[in-house]
Amino acid sequence: MLKLTKPLAFIDLETTGTNLGTDRIVEIAIVKILPDSSRTVKRKLINPEMPIPKVCVDIHGISDEMVKDAPTFKQVAHELKQMLDGCDIAGYNSNRFDIPLLMEEFLRVQVDFDMKGRKLVDVQKIYFQMEQRTLSAAYKFYCNKILEGAHGAEADATATYEVLEAQLEKYPNLGYTVDSITKAIGEEVIVDFARRFIMENGVEVFNFGKFKGRPVADVLKAEPQYYDWMMKGDFPMHTKQKLTEIYTRTMLIKKA
Repeated sequence: MLKLTKPLAFIDLETTGTNLGTDRIVEIAIVKILPDSSRTVKRKLINPEMPIPKVCVDIHGISDEMVKDAPTFKQVAHELKQMLDGCDIAGYNSNRFDIPLLMEEFLRVQVDFDMKGRKLVDVQKIYFQMEQRTLSAAYKFYCNKILEGAHGAEADATATYEVLEAQLEKYPNLGYTVDSITKAIGEEVIVDFARRFIMENGVEVFNFGKFKGRPVADVLKAEPQYYDWMMKGDFPMHTKQKLTEIYTRTMLIKKA
């Protein structure tokens, strides 16, 4: 049984696509597990203020008609932030998709959602390290159940919680706390969620393009115009936020 010292929120998003910079949330579910094992569930349809592509409707079943009267993300941002306050965050492929896209939505409406001090438990990472399958297969493998309503945000978030509970029973080396789980599977050092930058030996380095592998600070010192190019480019807002932090820090050191 999962042993918590602070709430653990399982999140799942359904969206207009997979582009962190341009796509939007159409449904969010949060299954919040408290240290006493009780749970609180919040599910919302969200008007993405853009058309939902048919290829996405075919996957999650949420159409433009279904969300036309739903609130926008801006209208529910503070409510969602309050639900997640003080929580570690878990999900399925959440470190690479759900959390980055959620961060983009908060940044877009200028709501400060601070990730500092939060532990991130990506159940897919455990699964891929141990078995390498999809969420539906994970649910069948670990829980011996068929995932009804797959690609419904609440069903997926709830299933992810159940999979984690089953994983803890199957793999005793994971322990039963968020700290022990993240220690066992390795805690990612994330610079920006789109992974345009990564940490190497404690230094942020570019993870794309002509400067891949080079320290970001070194490039910005030598070619400060690259900062302007990225800020004007089609990069996620969280990437630009982190780039600005590095740029500001670099320029202050340079002046000193």
